[in-house]
Amino acid sequence: MALTTRREPSAIRVAIVDDHRLVVEGITAHLAARQMGIKVVISESSWSGLLSHPEFPADVTVLDLNLDDSIAIGIKVRALNAAGTRTIVMSRHADASSIQGAIKAGALAFVPKTETSDELVRAIRSAAAGEQYRNAHVTGALSEITASDDPGLGKREHRALVLYASGRSIREVASDMGTTEETVKSYIKRGRRKYREIGVDLGTKILLRRHGIREGWLTPE
Repeated sequence: MALTTRREPSAIRVAIVDDHRLVVEGITAHLAARQMGIKVVISESSWSGLLSHPEFPADVTVLDLNLDDSIAIGIKVRALNAAGTRTIVMSRHADASSIQGAIKAGALAFVPKTETSDELVRAIRSAAAGEQYRNAHVTGALSEITASDDPGLGKREHRALVLYASGRSIREVASDMGTTEETVKSYIKRGRRKYREIGVDLGTKILLRRHGIREGWLTPE
């Protein structure tokens, strides 16, 4: 009778990205010591370092919310999803806006840095299986989302709102979009009106910025 060889399940390939090297090295060492079927194949301190790494994409990427760059978390998460890696966002900022922005962009979990390593391991395993991971803190933050109503923005209206919310002046937005200041004002006015019609007030730049963070347009400072 021929003997059959049982194949061990493949380890979950994980990328750790945080602009503090001590955090990266600490998480990497801890996961290696636990021998939980999780293998860190990328440990980087920058977004560009992650994308250029020969092991990219990993099965799961654990990504710091606030890397020292100007790229919004929503853009990063969507790029990682498109590359085929499932994303977990971690941060010392565990406010509702940060959590909502990451999850709505497509992250499968949000792990505050105040949590234990067991929490991160559970999140990694869930993400590797393609499942969302929710602890009580994240569930509570997500329950604050009032509705998923679509205001029906046009592409140019959306672009104008994102740029204006990021801190640019009307003149700078017009330059970036290759149009006139009056046209930009019209885009912003129409966008605010459409949001107002679904019960979302973006009447001031502060409110617009807060909304941009919730939606993942912007990264909290």
